[in-house]
Amino acid sequence: MKHKKEIRMEDIARELNISIVSVSNALKNKKGVGEELRQTVKEKAAEKEKIRFQDEAGKEFMPRYAYDPRLVKVEDTYYIIWCQDFYGASIGVAKTQDFKTFTRIENPFLPFNRNAVLFPRKVNGKFLMLSRPSDSGHTPFGDIFLSESSDMEYWGRHRHVMGKGKEWWQNVKIGGGAAPIETSEGWLLFYHGVTGTCNGYVYSIGGAVLDLDEPSIVKYRCDTFLLTPEEWYEERGFVPNVTFPCATIHDAASGRIAIYYGAADTYVGLAFTRAEEVLAYIREHSAVSQEDTEIGIR
Repeated sequence: MKHKKEIRMEDIARELNISIVSVSNALKNKKGVGEELRQTVKEKAAEKEKIRFQDEAGKEFMPRYAYDPRLVKVEDTYYIIWCQDFYGASIGVAKTQDFKTFTRIENPFLPFNRNAVLFPRKVNGKFLMLSRPSDSGHTPFGDIFLSESSDMEYWGRHRHVMGKGKEWWQNVKIGGGAAPIETSEGWLLFYHGVTGTCNGYVYSIGGAVLDLDEPSIVKYRCDTFLLTPEEWYEERGFVPNVTFPCATIHDAASGRIAIYYGAADTYVGLAFTRAEEVLAYIREHSAVSQEDTEIGIR
């Protein structure tokens, strides 16, 4: 598969998490360090107390499993959203204000659903959450939907945001990534797009801009990926060929954005860009469909 280098966003710079590089160098220089490192990690993990989730009554309420967590602050509360088992793949939510007590909230949706992303502020007085209805396996389909809630417990007014694209890198399914970033142009969304190859799925990072007041409306949607697996740590790992956006840190004054992404489900990658550059790139290469520009209800 040949990538179109001429339309790639070259302004996004990659970095591999420095701790991974340090470990890699150590593995080259010391025989048997892998086993020693593994033991050290186990010992340190045992020393640290796990996050203990509780229900509203204060009783311990741990998820059977949890992965793909996202942390978003809305007003004075931090919300943790993850994928869990609720008699099938579903979304779990908890809240904290002090990072000592983590209280679980009712599951927002029935199975099967994944890739939940909470907006960092209320819109029109409502909490907003993106999600991707799925099945309980390695879902071969998926569109992004928007739901709203007045209390983070009961969710409704579901709207379709956007579906898979015609472009090769997102022609199987798409899903949310990092929490949307509010800009003067709209909500800047880094999402993931998936294609199928003879060697399995490939996960790339795409970009879109949603309307500020009606985020189910897509204003711009980049027709080419922002990042796709090309570095060794993106191509080789527990799940090969994955770049999956997880979180961002952004500075309004400078416009600088740091994108943390999963690389091959094994490493943490870090990419840098600036808001004005990535927004201009998405506008320049935008290709929205009729469904994208609809309010998302039928």
